[in-house]
Amino acid sequence: MIYLNFSDLTEEAQNRLLENSKKDVERKFGNDIRTYVRENYTCFETMVEEEALRNLYSYTFIFNI
Repeated sequence: MIYLNFSDLTEEAQNRLLENSKKDVERKFGNDIRTYVRENYTCFETMVEEEALRNLYSYTFIFNI
């Protein structure tokens, strides 16, 4: 679960969430993504960013008002 202050949804907070999601994706799926990138000649960073955006939907957010 991720606790957020409802009044702190700035761009900086959103970027922080995305960076945390990227780290989470790399930790969970890094080896699989690297294998896919090698086989399909794509960019690792692009793949991680796309998966990080998808990963955000799997989080449970709790907003404090």
